[in-house]
Order: sequence, then structure tokens, then C-alpha cells
Amino acid sequence: MPSHPARTIAASRAASRSRMTLRLGAAVLGLGALVASTGFARAESHETVIESHGYSFFGDLKYPADFPHLDYVNPDAPKGGEMSQWGQGTFDSFNLYTRKGRQGALATIGHENILTGVYDDPTASYCLLCSTMEYPESKDWVIFNLRPEVRFADGTPLTAEDIKFTFELFMEKGLPSFRAAFGAMISDVEVIDDQTVKFNFTPDAPRRDVIELAGGLPAFSKAWFEETGFELEESSLTPIMGTGPYELDSYEVNSRIIYKRREDYWGKDLNLNVGRYNFDRIRIEYFGDSSAAFEAFKAGEYAFRTENSSKEWATSYDFPGIRDGYVVKAELPDGGLGTGQSYVFNLRREKFRDPRVREAIGLMFNFEWSNETLFYGLYNRTTSFWDNGGPLTAMGAPTEGELALLQPLVDDGLLDASILTEDAVLPPTSGNRQLDRRNLRQASGLLDEAGWIVGDDGKRRKDGRLLTVEILESSPAFDRIHNPFIQNLQALGIEAKLDRVDPSQATDRERNYDFDLTVHGFNLGYEPSTGLKQWFGCDAMEESTRNLMGFCTEATDRLIDAIIQADSTDDLQAGVRALDRVMRAERFTIPQWFKDKHTVAYYDMYRHPDPLPPLALGELDFWWYDAEAAQRLKDAGAL
Repeated sequence: MPSHPARTIAASRAASRSRMTLRLGAAVLGLGALVASTGFARAESHETVIESHGYSFFGDLKYPADFPHLDYVNPDAPKGGEMSQWGQGTFDSFNLYTRKGRQGALATIGHENILTGVYDDPTASYCLLCSTMEYPESKDWVIFNLRPEVRFADGTPLTAEDIKFTFELFMEKGLPSFRAAFGAMISDVEVIDDQTVKFNFTPDAPRRDVIELAGGLPAFSKAWFEETGFELEESSLTPIMGTGPYELDSYEVNSRIIYKRREDYWGKDLNLNVGRYNFDRIRIEYFGDSSAAFEAFKAGEYAFRTENSSKEWATSYDFPGIRDGYVVKAELPDGGLGTGQSYVFNLRREKFRDPRVREAIGLMFNFEWSNETLFYGLYNRTTSFWDNGGPLTAMGAPTEGELALLQPLVDDGLLDASILTEDAVLPPTSGNRQLDRRNLRQASGLLDEAGWIVGDDGKRRKDGRLLTVEILESSPAFDRIHNPFIQNLQALGIEAKLDRVDPSQATDRERNYDFDLTVHGFNLGYEPSTGLKQWFGCDAMEESTRNLMGFCTEATDRLIDAIIQADSTDDLQAGVRALDRVMRAERFTIPQWFKDKHTVAYYDMYRHPDPLPPLALGELDFWWYDAEAAQRLKDAGAL
């Protein structure tokens, strides 16, 4: 995935999983759900109750209950060895469920959700911690029948009381956006017996979301929390104990983290897990920046690298390890959604509330010149919040389904009538020089109209205030991309500069919305629903780590509600296209780039299934270690 080079390995892995609509973000290496029905009646209900090994709202499940293994894994993959990668910056916590501290890479690797997903059935969720689920046609509740064999890392069994405790813990001490989402949809959680837990849903909760929302809850041990006194709201270098296949082995703050595979992992023989979690150890080495990390990779200090710098990919992979055949350089297909990677405006700042200002600033980013000069032609321009999304991507004029949603918003004065007839907004194109004079003239006219007038010193002012733009950044690798953009903005009369800080400062400032422009991605999934409220909704704009922009309009709130209420694939896709169209017209992002391949390099001791599933690289999930090849590398002095 072409991601911002400042993002750590943890963010990179999370992004790839989010393409498959990772329901909660707390699961580590998987996702999921399903449906297969047999009707029977619970005593407290006269409705037909469906019993299934999974859930999918719009379609059938790919995998039956008794499937032997996932189609894309190697069921005979050997266990053993180490996967090593790099992370950037610093860390001081393994608690991902608080805004405090900077989390270490793969901080939730020991946690599992009730339901999980798979990389070749992206709209389904399968039972992981449960063996089956039961729910009525009304979806007023769901019962999860927990697997009796599930064990936490200390060997104690998972019970329904632990699930209830986890829900109540998050509702009391979880992030505000979590409490808002779950509290609006789940009224309470009941313990029926040790292995049976029931989630009751609120009357107004969208029925498409409720089962997967409940199934997205991780499992924490009530006894462990009581014994340790762990505070969910605080940063901590003690990871929360989970049921997952890996646990923390050791760490050195700001240097490395090592996770080890649990030999006693309860689910190692489960059909969902056959051929997965093959490495004995996963090691993350920390470096201050990508350049230092690359030098360490060439020296064999870690063994797997996803390359996010087009310059490095095009010019630097000719070192001895490549020439001697010790290191594999590969471009592997990536069929997932683009992340919508973009500069985003902080709309909380008055100077950016005028769309003419946003459009003018966006005209100054020259993607075509950047791609040719800086990226060696490796990227495509981000055009949509659902790039590579097929029927989810708004194209041309609105379709009939989109018009049915957009017309009432125009009638109510929430949208301009032009949205009904004009083509979806695309980013501006530029010439082959860094500063495109045509775009400069257009941008200048927009700022003049908005009242930002050029003074004798060449700077633009309005009501005596300078028009300033600062780009928040933590990675030196991005300087060569930001600086030409800044120079173009200065040519427009804007007082522009790069505000480069260390990664922990960048995290803190983004959380506190203390920036003008920053780089952001949108991992929105194939069946977007209530999560859109955290990305773009008015209710979450002042507390969400996703809605960095502070974006809020009544029109988009209503479109999000229509998407949530969609009861057919056609209605869902029309709603998403309409939302994509409206948000692109707001120009609160300056689209950057994406590519449809994974650019990776690794020492020739790792193997993967061929072909890979379209929606995941999966190097931490279903790749494996070739011990004989590793020994040859060691004998040759390559590692």
C-alpha cells in the first residue's frame, strides 16, 4: 500500500486489514463473519431464530461450517523462525485503547474478537471465539455460544462473564467515540451461562450493523483486570492479556519489540487458523526514520521491508544483497481499496472554512510533476474516498440511485443543484513544471474572490491577517514532497512552511487538532456503515481520531444515515457513491496517491502462497519461514 512514510509498521498493518472492513480495529491478524440458517424458537421469542457459524448481511457465506482450511493458506506451512520488520519513532505503551501515550507496533496482537474475517470473503464475519451464533429475523439480539476450549494466555478459560465485563469496561472507560457507537446500539449484555452471552440491541440501532458490532468486541479477562488493577484509560507498558496466538516476549523502549507465538494457543488447530500464525517470533526494530531503517535492512538487522518510498524503490535496491540473490525485491498484486491518502485541512480553523480557499490551495499541489520527478511514475492519483472500489466510486454524472438520495438534499437547500448534473469532482491536473501557471492564475482568482488580497510585500491578507499554511509532518522522507508544494503556495502569496516534529509530537498534535494541514488516510471498507459517523459525522468531529478534518455537514450526515439503513447492495452502493460525490465536492482534502501493488523486499527465507488473496499481503498472517534457506543465508554471512 502506498502509505505515508512516517507511519509505523503498526499503522501499516492496521491499514491493510482495514481494507477488509475490520469491524472494530482491535483484532490483530484477522477479521470476519457469516450466515447459514436453521430455524428454531427460543423460549422468550416467537420469532424464527437463525443459528449460524457466521454472518453476512447482503450475501451468502463463502465457507461452510466444516471447511478444512481457508483457500488462500498453505495448510502444510511449517511453524518456526522469525519475521522481523521495522517501526518508526518511539513507543511508551502497549495500550491501544487510550489516547494517552504512543502505542508500540502490533500492540493488540494478543487480542481476538468474538467474530473474525477472512481475506477472500470481505463482507462476512465468522465465529472465532464462538462456535455458533443465534439471532431472530428482527435482529433485536444475538447470542454467542462461546467455544469452551478458548483460553487466555495464563491458561484460564474465557467465559460469558468476561465478555460482559469487557463491554461494560469499554462503556465506562473506553474512548468517547467507542462509547458513542456501542452505547447507541447495544442496550445491555446478559450472561446466560458460562459459555453463552447475549447482546440486546436498542430499538433504533441499524440492524445491518448490530451483529458485527457486537462480534467486534475483543475478549478481556475480568479476573486479570481485578488482580492487576489495570486502568484502561492510562498508557502502560504492560499489555492487556488476551486469547490470541501471540504474546509479548520482550521489549526495549524505543529500540525493539519481540512477540512470541503461544505453543498453548487454544485455536491453533481451528479450521480458520490452519496454515496461519506460522512464525515463532515477530520482531520489530525501531529507527528514527526510513533512511536509517533502510541501511539497517541492507545490513541484515531485520529481514522484511515494505517500501513506501518510490525514490528508494526505483534507485536504491541495487545493494550487494540484491545482486547476490540474498534479498528478493517483489511487486505483489494488491486488489484492495485505496486508502484515500490525502492532505487534509483542519476545518476548525476559520481560514479554511471557505471552500474557495481550500480549492485554491489544492490547485498548488502538482501531482503529475511529483509523480514523474519524485515518484518515478509509480503512483496513480487518489481521486475518490473509495479508490479501486468499483461500484462504490462516484464517476461521471449521478446515477438514478444517487439522484434519489441527492434530490431531497437539494430541495432542502443543503446542496447546490449542480450536484445533480455535474460530473464527480476530480483533482486538478497540472503541467510538467513544478509550478503550473494556469493553476496559479485560477487559484489567485479564487483567493481574490474570497477576500485574501496580495499586498505590496507579495503576501495575502484579509482583515489585516496573513494567510498562513503549515504542514504538520514527522518524517524527513516526506520533505522532498512537501517542499515543492510549499514553494508553490508561497508563489501564490501564502505564508507557507513545513512544521516537522518528532512522531510523538505529531501524534499528540493530531489528537488535539493542532495543525493546518496533515497527511491522513481513510480506510472505509466494502460495506461502510456506522463507522462513517466517526470518519465524517458531526457527532464525532470534536472527539474522533478519524475525523481529523472536523468535517461536518447536515447533507453528509443524512447520506450516512441512508447508507446505514440500506437493506440491499444496490441501495448501499448508491449511497456510498452519493456520499463520495458530495464529499469530493467539498474539497476538504488534497488527494495524494496510491498504487495497486505491494512493493516489498525480504531476505530469501520467507515463503507465501501463490496466488495471494486479493485483499491482503498477509506477511504476518499466512507467510512462513524456510529454515534451510535461512541457514544458507547465515552461512553466507548475509544475516
